[in-house]
Amino acid sequence: RISTVHDKPTIIVTRLSGQWIKSPSVAHCQLAAQTMARLHLAGQQFAIAQPNLRGLSWWQETAPAIEPFLSLDQQALLTRALNHQIALKNSDKLSELPYGPAHCDFFRDNVLFTGTAQTPVMGGVIDFYFAGCDHWLFDLAVAVNDWCIEHESGALVSAKTQSWLEAYHQIRPLTVAERALWPDMLQAAALRFWISRLFDFHQPRPAETLKPHDPTHFERVLRLRLNVRPPTILQDD
Repeated sequence: RISTVHDKPTIIVTRLSGQWIKSPSVAHCQLAAQTMARLHLAGQQFAIAQPNLRGLSWWQETAPAIEPFLSLDQQALLTRALNHQIALKNSDKLSELPYGPAHCDFFRDNVLFTGTAQTPVMGGVIDFYFAGCDHWLFDLAVAVNDWCIEHESGALVSAKTQSWLEAYHQIRPLTVAERALWPDMLQAAALRFWISRLFDFHQPRPAETLKPHDPTHFERVLRLRLNVRPPTILQDD
């Protein structure tokens, strides 16, 4: 039910069961990946479409606003990563990737679980604030960059990464083009959140509940994704 409380728009909804998991297991990753694949396939039936409002165009518009706060080395990193994504966009490669409604913010704290650590049960997915149409491989990369890494270093954890991708692949098989562009999408996902966290940190919005995240985390992740090639997206079938 949509209404107003204290002159603010208010909606009353059914509360989803469960809680998010700070240190997800392989079982959590598999279930979350299967849920994402089902979301992607179900979204094909949507009659309306909205682009990802935090996509490449936003990165290009936002970069000049954050560059004054960066060191020369950070500016070089931003330019290198952004130019690569622009060149990829201007090529024909992205047109081959499956595209449709995506969550675009599929982080651990936006997925709720019930059950046990050994046999988790999906409680639900929340926070579709940044949802929009994008390449589904980008949605996958956003998730893997959060769920399947060593959080101190940002390095990918092979067992979790492969389990996530294999579980997703069982529901919606990944294409040859997606496998080829996997490193590029991991870079894009890291760049997107480095830019947004830099923007929120240095140009905070007037929001009472907004707590800027440390942008250095995704700077580390981006450097790794640019300089260390990830393992093959999936083992040979």
